[in-house]
Amino acid sequence: MAQTKSQHRVKPPAEELYTKELSALAFNDHQPKPPGWNLSPRAVRTFILGSDGKSLSHTWQGKKTETVISEKFYGDDALIDRSVITLAGNRGLLLVGEPGTAKSMLSELLSAAISGVSTNTIQGTAGTTEDQIKYSWNFALLLSDGPSLQALVPSPLYIGLKEGKLVRFEEITRCPPEIQDSMVSILSDKVLLIPELKGDEGVLFARKGFNVIATANLRDRGVNEMSSALKRRFNFETVQPIGDKKQELKLVYDQTQRLLADAEATVELEMDVMELLVSTFHDLRVGQTEEKITLEKPTTVMSTAEAVSVGFSAGLDACYFGEGKLTGEHIARNLIGTVLKDNPEDAKKLKHYFDVVVKSRAQKSTHWEAYYKARKWLA
Repeated sequence: MAQTKSQHRVKPPAEELYTKELSALAFNDHQPKPPGWNLSPRAVRTFILGSDGKSLSHTWQGKKTETVISEKFYGDDALIDRSVITLAGNRGLLLVGEPGTAKSMLSELLSAAISGVSTNTIQGTAGTTEDQIKYSWNFALLLSDGPSLQALVPSPLYIGLKEGKLVRFEEITRCPPEIQDSMVSILSDKVLLIPELKGDEGVLFARKGFNVIATANLRDRGVNEMSSALKRRFNFETVQPIGDKKQELKLVYDQTQRLLADAEATVELEMDVMELLVSTFHDLRVGQTEEKITLEKPTTVMSTAEAVSVGFSAGLDACYFGEGKLTGEHIARNLIGTVLKDNPEDAKKLKHYFDVVVKSRAQKSTHWEAYYKARKWLA
C-alpha cells in the first residue's frame, strides 16, 4: 500500500493531516464566506470543535464517502467564535496565555481552515529582524541588476498580503519592541511599502483574506512588552488551561494514541493509567487535589501539552523497554524531565505529592500502587 506524503513527516501541517475533513466541509459548505476565505465561519468552527459525531457525505478520491469531523480544540467554544469573527474583521488576533495551552495549535487550525495553508509563519525570537518579517533581497541579483521584483525574497508577511492569506506570528513578544512595531502600519493600512522599488511595484496592497494571528506566552522569560500602538491593532484572546478533567483526559488519551501510532509504537493504553497521569498534572497545576489536600505548585507549567509529552514518552518506554503495556512506573520514569525544568526545588514539591497524595491513593488502586513504588525514579 502506497504511503501518503504526510506519513513520511514527523508533524504534517494541519491542512495535510486533516485534508479529508477539510474536503468534506468544503463540499457541504453553503454558508456565506468572508472574501478570500476557503470556508465559511460556521465551517471553520466545525473544523475546530468537531461535528459532534455527525458524518458529512462528500466525494473523496472519486468515491462517495462519509466523514466525521474530529474535535481538535478542548476548552472555551465561545473563544473559537470570537477568534473567527476577529479574523473576518480588520483587527489582528492575538492569542495569549501560559505555555502549553494550545495557542499555536489553534493558530495552525484557523489558518488551515481559512486560508488552506498554515505554514505561512514568522517565528519570533530575540534575533528576528525586520527583513525577516517584511522582505529581503537576493544579493547576487541585487548587485547585478539592481532592485527589482525578481531580486526580492518574499517573507511570510509579503506572501500573506499578496495572496490574501493569514499570517501566523509565533511568539511575537519575544521580538524586540522596535521589530514588533514594524507591524503597526501594515495592520493599520493593510499595505507594505518597498522604497527600493519605483512606482506601483513599490506598493503592495493586501488582498482580501489577509490578516495576522499572533501568539504570546506572557509568563515566559525573555518577553518584551508590546507598545500601546501595536496592542490597539489586535484583539486579545486568552487561551486558558483546560479546567474540566474529563475533557483533559480525553484529549491527552487521544493525542497520546495518535503520537504512538505515528511513531509505529504498539502500546496498550489503559484509561486508568492515563487518568493517573492527567490527575497528577491537574493536581499540581491547580494546587489542590480532589481530597482537598493543598499542594505547593511547581514553578514549571504543568500544561496539557506537557502531559501529552509525558504520555508519549512513557508509551515509547513501555514499547521499547517494557512489555508493551503502559503502567504507572513508566509514567513516573518520564515525569521528572517535565517537572524539573525551571527550579531544582520543584523536586521537593513532586516528592511531597508522592509521599502524601500518591501514597494514599496507592492503597485503593493497583495502578497508583505501581506509580508509588516507582518513586525511586524521582531521586
